[in-house]
Amino acid sequence: MIVVLMVASGASWESTALTALNDHPGIVVLKRCVDIDDLLASASAGQADVAVLGLDAPGLDPAAVDHLRAHGVRPVAVVAAGMMDAGRVRGARIGVRALVADDELEALPDVVTAPDPTPTAAREPAEPPAVPVPAPGATGRVVVVWGPAGAPGRTTVATAIAGELARRQQRTILVDADPYGGTVAQQLGIMDEVSGLLSAARLASGGALEARFASVQRGVDGCLSVVTGLPRPDRYLEVRPGTVEHLLEVARSQAQVVVDTGFSIEDDPGREYAARPGRNQLTLGAIDVADELVLVGSADPMGLSRLARALVDVREIADGTPIRVVVNRMRATLGWSEKDIAAMVSGFAHTAGLHFLPDDRAAVDRALVAGRMLVETGESALTRAVSGVVDGLPIPLPASAE
Repeated sequence: MIVVLMVASGASWESTALTALNDHPGIVVLKRCVDIDDLLASASAGQADVAVLGLDAPGLDPAAVDHLRAHGVRPVAVVAAGMMDAGRVRGARIGVRALVADDELEALPDVVTAPDPTPTAAREPAEPPAVPVPAPGATGRVVVVWGPAGAPGRTTVATAIAGELARRQQRTILVDADPYGGTVAQQLGIMDEVSGLLSAARLASGGALEARFASVQRGVDGCLSVVTGLPRPDRYLEVRPGTVEHLLEVARSQAQVVVDTGFSIEDDPGREYAARPGRNQLTLGAIDVADELVLVGSADPMGLSRLARALVDVREIADGTPIRVVVNRMRATLGWSEKDIAAMVSGFAHTAGLHFLPDDRAAVDRALVAGRMLVETGESALTRAVSGVVDGLPIPLPASAE
């Protein structure tokens, strides 16, 4: 029996293909997937043999094909009539050899049940770094990086903290939980069409997240992996309430966890009137699970004003979680000192620590252009300041760390 996954995204050939497959006694269509992300997450379960999909499906690329084959799923692509020559060229480029024209779908069951025309040795994909294996009994802390509107540098600080923890030989998982569209993957040069957060949401809904947790991560180096964020802001609807909390609890059982979040912590006013999750529940859920909250603000007048309001607002939500303030892009030309800002911060909240990151644009640009961690671009005033932030976190160094 051949078990098939299908993704057609509403293409005109979908119903014809489905009928042809269902009529074959040796084929079972396990699931009609919504898109390539859904297909790859379903393939990870290891229950399917073949994926029938449109060759022009968004997100179908060599990495997606490699993912399917790694889980024992052979891709069979449907091509528009009259486009077979162009389809063979594209198929060869991404690793799909089995093609069927959309006006010859009666042949689809034979192609699905035929032996794989692509030997596994014919194409050796470039594998990303393996996801680090957690030490037995490892436990960590959840460090949530949050900050108000105005782009104070939440993602830059989150990736920098995660990179510094990994440099210290701490097994670290960086989670992009920004409900307005994550940028951690782009910032670190991770060209991945599969959202780790959406994959985790699907696994969590089926009760399989803990068992399949490694499949939602992308390895960056020997100590660091990333759960990539939403590919588009509107897809927050696919993350059910409680998913982020569950994800972070599973991650905390294996590593130190750093979470990049969105800017808003307002409860969504329309959520109770519609059967859909609120957008800000991703950020609120992360803060609820946090062991440490890093509040990022920028050092300019508007940034400090927003930081002051944020200190008041987050106190009501953090519920006793230690709050560590990071003032980003500090520079002498603004006309006030660290002492002046410290006095302002202390007037609004008692914090676990106050840190200043210099406005080191050159170091940040080097990291962004190269798609690398800040710590990988060499020592600078900014990396030294980030190291000071990590020094303040109550995370003991492993005995082997320098």
